[in-house]
Amino acid sequence: MPDAPRPAARTYTITELAQEFDITPRAIRFYEDVGLLEPARSGRNRVYTQRDRTRLKLTLRGKRLGLALSEIKQLVDMYDSESDNVPQLEAFLGVLADHRRQLEQQREDIEVTLAEIAQHEARCRSLLAAARPRGATKASQKETAK
Repeated sequence: MPDAPRPAARTYTITELAQEFDITPRAIRFYEDVGLLEPARSGRNRVYTQRDRTRLKLTLRGKRLGLALSEIKQLVDMYDSESDNVPQLEAFLGVLADHRRQLEQQREDIEVTLAEIAQHEARCRSLLAAARPRGATKASQKETAK
């Protein structure tokens, strides 16, 4: 008994992917230029496969995590690999650990900066309070100045 014909694999246009992921076609073409996507051509039109769609989804996820395009490409290329996925997972854990360290350092820097701002605000308020006559408010000072 002959095998039933397979249905054609789903393909996407650049416009469909741009709308689905809320990005511009220009961004998709940029990801092609850096080798993250490899659409086929039908005449002048790009034809994206499910593989391209998945690679785009992973690329955008990597961007949200703050990864560099080179890191994203390395991980996406490993995703396509037919071999054991243990190296991919280990590499991804390493990238995530590095990124976590960067974000934790940024958070610490932000907390220090916020504390410094709070100190400056308190000092400014103290100096303003000392400079104003007792019981005077901004509104009464304006009235007095007229």
